[in-house]
Amino acid sequence: MDLYLKDKIIIVSGGARGIGAAITKTLAAEGAIPVIIGRDENHNKLCVEEITTVGGRAFYVTAELTEPENCKKAVEQVLEQFGRIDGLVNNAGVNDSVGLENGSYEGFIASYHKNAVHYYLLAHYALPALKLSKGAIVNIGSKTGETGQGGTSGYAAANGARNALTREWAVELLTYSIRVNAVIVAEAWTPLYESWISTFDNPQEKLDAITANIPLEKRMTRTEEIANMVVFLLSERSSHTTGQLIHVDGGYVHLDRAL
Repeated sequence: MDLYLKDKIIIVSGGARGIGAAITKTLAAEGAIPVIIGRDENHNKLCVEEITTVGGRAFYVTAELTEPENCKKAVEQVLEQFGRIDGLVNNAGVNDSVGLENGSYEGFIASYHKNAVHYYLLAHYALPALKLSKGAIVNIGSKTGETGQGGTSGYAAANGARNALTREWAVELLTYSIRVNAVIVAEAWTPLYESWISTFDNPQEKLDAITANIPLEKRMTRTEEIANMVVFLLSERSSHTTGQLIHVDGGYVHLDRAL
């Protein structure tokens, strides 16, 4: 199926590793030109090199997105390079375990900047270009915004905001034919997830306990499976889909755990 993404300029925040890298590479495979915005230049460069080595195209902007001014500058750099923006994937973030009992005001606000504020700012600064292209926005979210997890108030609150902003922007941007959707992730194997699992005394036992609760095939969601949905939502093949929170999670959030 042709997704009509050839030559489209798509920003992917945090697009060099994990879920972001899978999205970036899937976009490039469809003929789009993904633009990574991320803090680590080495990771950014490596991901772009992996894409160009196999004949794809990609670009990157190195920026620390927790600094609001950097969000504006990053979008400006994309426009200077390409003159247009056809889509935005808000993906960058981290479950930083800022809890209620053991957290702090400073930690909570920092977590919000890591996980929600730059979603708003990148969309805000990219909006004039998206209005011209009638582009699409996809926000990556986490189950924590719906299910809770314990010990991670900052991240859970940010993901609640991601869900709310998805619906709010879908309404506000109807008049511009800009579609806004979210892909909600539960248990997906990424470098950050691997680091978290390694903190347990018996990582394999913990991982087995988690996957036992994933209804479909009792396995983690692959990052490529998430990327496929994101890329579809960016494409004209989903031309009448907006305001949706789509769970790519093997049924983890909505199906009976007794299955």
